[in-house]
Amino acid sequence: MGNYKVTFKKSVEKDLKPIPKSDVIKIIAKIDTLAQDPRRVGAIKLSGNELYRIRQGLYRIVYEIKDQELTVLVIKVGHRSDVYKRT
Repeated sequence: MGNYKVTFKKSVEKDLKPIPKSDVIKIIAKIDTLAQDPRRVGAIKLSGNELYRIRQGLYRIVYEIKDQELTVLVIKVGHRSDVYKRT
């Protein structure tokens, strides 16, 4: 398996603003691990669509894997209580 390129949806920057800086550093480190293996242990496929999520403490990282392009698109980052709510 080759290395994937990690990209971010524009709204992810806004998602990270209210999160404490110490947690943001951990979240970014966790996102960096997706480049090696986006379907790593702990990654859970969300029902109803082709999205996956991983945990980092109280926060969840929701992302999409594009195997043809070897790309991981981070769609949303947020607290576990509201990351799955539709906007």
